[in-house]
Amino acid sequence: MTFKHIFKAEANWTSKQNLADSSKRFYSKSHQVKIEGKPILNVSAAKAFKGDPSLYNPEDLLLSSLVSCHMMSYLYVCSQNGIEVLEYSDNAEATLEVNPDGSGRFTEVRLNPKITIVNSDKVELALELHQKANQLCFIANSCNFPVLHEASCEVI
Repeated sequence: MTFKHIFKAEANWTSKQNLADSSKRFYSKSHQVKIEGKPILNVSAAKAFKGDPSLYNPEDLLLSSLVSCHMMSYLYVCSQNGIEVLEYSDNAEATLEVNPDGSGRFTEVRLNPKITIVNSDKVELALELHQKANQLCFIANSCNFPVLHEASCEVI
């Protein structure tokens, strides 16, 4: 049986506070995203696209979503396989290609999860489970580009 869940977000922008240079009609990209019951998210374009570099941008948020979703899916499959994870960190990287007409797309994301586990006899399985986590990850399943994994695992 398939279950549907609806997620909602509200974006708000106004020219009253965002017109950076009225002579050029250059609009600021800074805006707010509201999700009910959560703190307001202040967002802009990436610095490369004339955004405020101190704010999150959609590219940051997409990569963050992939990193977070993969981690949660990975911890789930580890718990299903009796692997005790002590630490999980990831230093992920996304590649965005921009075309001459201004359009663009992510071409790949590389996740670099570093895992610390207790079970010395399950290192190989712990590394293999990243593929299973990728198959379960809601965000990775929604992307039209490869999400690659270069995982490492150590035992304490």
